[in-house]
Amino acid sequence: MFRLLINNFLYNKDNMRITRIYENQPLSEGAILELEEQNAAHLCRVLRLKEGAPLQVFDGRGHEFSAVLTKAGKNAQVQLTDPVANMRESPLTTVLGQVISRGEKMEFTIQKAVELGVSEIWPLTSVRCGVKLDADRLIKKQQAWQKIAAGAAEQCGRSVVPPVHSVTALDTFCELAASRCKLRLTLDPGASVRIRDLQPADSLCLLIGPEGGFDPSEILLTQQQQFTGVSLGPRILRTETAALTALSILGSHFGDL
Repeated sequence: MFRLLINNFLYNKDNMRITRIYENQPLSEGAILELEEQNAAHLCRVLRLKEGAPLQVFDGRGHEFSAVLTKAGKNAQVQLTDPVANMRESPLTTVLGQVISRGEKMEFTIQKAVELGVSEIWPLTSVRCGVKLDADRLIKKQQAWQKIAAGAAEQCGRSVVPPVHSVTALDTFCELAASRCKLRLTLDPGASVRIRDLQPADSLCLLIGPEGGFDPSEILLTQQQQFTGVSLGPRILRTETAALTALSILGSHFGDL
């Protein structure tokens, strides 16, 4: 069946609009779910859907079902019907380590990285990181970023919501990357290697530094963990531009873009 996704709506071949929602709970064929309050309000108060309206529901773990709204209102319920085969996940597994950027830049990076097919996101601290928050604020930020990732997955049609991990120190992430990823990349304007020069891979770690770049001791750390420096060309890009440019090129070179 032909489907076109616009915002968080699906249009089938008969041009009928079908709403798609994310529910962070286990899904199974035939199950009756009481929707999360936010989804109930969106469907019944904003969209004004009535009982019998068709939906699609996904759980962020790769499971997606057609559904029918069986109860409208504050305690809205849906019944799941047929499984939906969702083929929108990238064949490239990409672990993004992104040093935290200020304000909306980090939110923008997370949203667009999810749309580009990233597999997981690690917000990082570094010597030149311009964001200094206490532990409680960092926890709240991580929770907000995870919601942004979920919203981006809902909008772009993915059935998997990439995890946005707790804020992590750069050295910890580099050790993690060394144990998980054979191909480890970091952006370096002075590097002679371009992404097009790399050998094909089906998984990788991409490390993006802060606006001011990494401290010399951090550059040494990445070299010790065998990160390959790659260049995106002669121009200096902002951290959020660099991340999304690199993900786009990697997706084109190794993935499905």
